[in-house]
Amino acid sequence: MVDKKERFEKVATARTQKIIDMVRLLGNCSNKSNYTYTSEQVEAIFTTIQKEIDLAREKYKIQEDKCEDKFKLP
Repeated sequence: MVDKKERFEKVATARTQKIIDMVRLLGNCSNKSNYTYTSEQVEAIFTTIQKEIDLAREKYKIQEDKCEDKFKLP
């Protein structure tokens, strides 16, 4: 039986690699001989991606905070 740590490592590794592969594919769209785009479009793409990364990172921080906060009477 696979424990939670092993399952996380397997799933997180695979998903991270997929993201890396997709970012590389997105980078291929920078070839001006094949595509036409504006700096505003590029900025919108990377702003959106960065927001999603920030949200995902925040989810991990929230989980860590939940684990650390213990109720104590004053």
